[in-house]
Amino acid sequence: MNLFKRSSIYLASNMLNALVPFILLPILTRYLTTAEYGKLAIFQTLIIGLMAVIGMNTIGAANRKYFDTDKTGLPEYNGVCIHILLISTLVTLILASIFSNTLMSFLSIPITWLYGAIIISVGTFLIQLRLGQYQVREMAIRYGVLQVSQSCLIFVLTILFVVILNGNTTGRINAILFGTIICAIISLTLLYKDKLIKIGRFNQIYFKDALNYGLPLAPHVIGIFFLSSVDRFFINKILGSSDAGVYMFAVQISLSIAVLFDALNKALVTSLFAILAENNLEKLNKTVRLTCLFFIVVFILGLLSFIIGPLVVELVGGLRFSAASSVIGWLCLGQAFGGMYLMVTNYIFYAKKTGLLSIITISTGFFNIFLLTFFINYKGIEGVAMAFAISMFIRFILTWLLAINVSHFSWLDAFDFKKDIIK
Repeated sequence: MNLFKRSSIYLASNMLNALVPFILLPILTRYLTTAEYGKLAIFQTLIIGLMAVIGMNTIGAANRKYFDTDKTGLPEYNGVCIHILLISTLVTLILASIFSNTLMSFLSIPITWLYGAIIISVGTFLIQLRLGQYQVREMAIRYGVLQVSQSCLIFVLTILFVVILNGNTTGRINAILFGTIICAIISLTLLYKDKLIKIGRFNQIYFKDALNYGLPLAPHVIGIFFLSSVDRFFINKILGSSDAGVYMFAVQISLSIAVLFDALNKALVTSLFAILAENNLEKLNKTVRLTCLFFIVVFILGLLSFIIGPLVVELVGGLRFSAASSVIGWLCLGQAFGGMYLMVTNYIFYAKKTGLLSIITISTGFFNIFLLTFFINYKGIEGVAMAFAISMFIRFILTWLLAINVSHFSWLDAFDFKKDIIK
């Protein structure tokens, strides 16, 4: 399958995957109050935080293993990733039981939600492992079917639990929980069916290799959490769950932009790794020039969101969520910088310099917390969104500089047109 077809499938899949929760937005905003939506936002943020530790980010290690010359040990390597998932889940459950009262007091959600979030995190790991194995093999259609099926299943369950059974926030959470469990079972079954996983034997060498790849990414994932999710905790505590709900609503809309970038990244990463492995300077220079052109286009789109975003907020959210108009532009601009970041971060993953990437992400994550605690007192949720956009810009610039530094070719040569003329 050529790059255009593969890109089109990933784009269509990600758009459908994003369209489902987007269709749910006007439904949820009419069946849930802003305070209830805020509690739902805290629950979903908790899941994102748990994903930083459950599985120890070894999905990336399994995907990277596929590009090694010897692929005979891949099923056993994937099995070791499951071992790490089980160990990290057990540790998380123990810590959750010890600090449950403190966590519930801080998050203001029931204890059952905490354990539900852990189950969802485990299920998401299994689904992402299956999706990752499809992606590295360029099986875009199967990838899309599984991804969209999960979203559609959760959509149907949400309508059942929230609209028909009047389940409110708990109904939405149950829909996510049951939908994830069903798709996780399917994903694990497919991994066994395709002989891509062996769990029986513990391989110490693979165990160390997976952790060596995944552990340095822990600060990176935590940094992403500090950048893109922790703000909801601050809003909930300082401004209240109602403002957290309004902010999360705006975040959901802005994520429609991130979906496009994610689709493009998924389509291009395999080809980029192949070009880097081939080390063809002409292809590398062309890739660099297209990347910089992408930056210009995306930045312009980010600025346009200040005009278009409020119109979308009014159309989808109605009067109850109209306050989101003040933050949507900043959030979309931040997502634009996130798209630029994705275009350069794969150079670092290929070079296996994940530790350096983690330093950048965790540093900008802490910087985001510093900014939002300062801006939130003066500008409310708009200040939080401004802090997000600034922090995402700084992360992109630092990551770009790191990508240039770790690449085995000169990015500046891509713009040395005199050499092209001489040739």
